[in-house]
Amino acid sequence: MTEKRMSSSRRNQLKSLLLQIGEAMLEEEALEAERVKMTYMDENCPALSIPDGMQDLQELCRKLHKQIDLVDEERYDMEIKVTKSNKEIDDLKLMVQDLKGKFKKPALKKVRMSADAMLAALLGSKHKVSMDLRANLKQVKKEVKEEEKQTGDWRKNIEDKAGMDGRKKMFETEA
Repeated sequence: MTEKRMSSSRRNQLKSLLLQIGEAMLEEEALEAERVKMTYMDENCPALSIPDGMQDLQELCRKLHKQIDLVDEERYDMEIKVTKSNKEIDDLKLMVQDLKGKFKKPALKKVRMSADAMLAALLGSKHKVSMDLRANLKQVKKEVKEEEKQTGDWRKNIEDKAGMDGRKKMFETEA
């Protein structure tokens, strides 16, 4: 299982040869596109001859405006056809996914939205529901323990709690 390796000079020579071929192909494509463009322009756009008289100029402008209107109508019709076909394609994709039974979940973006805004978005603007969640929370006050209230000699507290009697007192006061 010996792998034959290509030398780096041979690899670079082949790479440069491929780049030259690709560059030549791109130039040919550009020339072909230019030729196609010129033939289309010759067929569809005759050479412009500017008339001498004012009446002839007005007639030329009217003719050009009519052509522009026709082109705009065609463009609008094409756009409508494209949007319809795109919509059909999307509907067919959804139908195919439904038939397969596998759904790809889209990556959801994090949206910071209040509860009121979320309910308004879900229910619509007809229903005015406000959820003040903070008002429903219970107020909890901090209980200050008796031990923290007592200020004084800490050694005295330890001596009081020492022995079985002290532990008994400690459990009785906590319960």
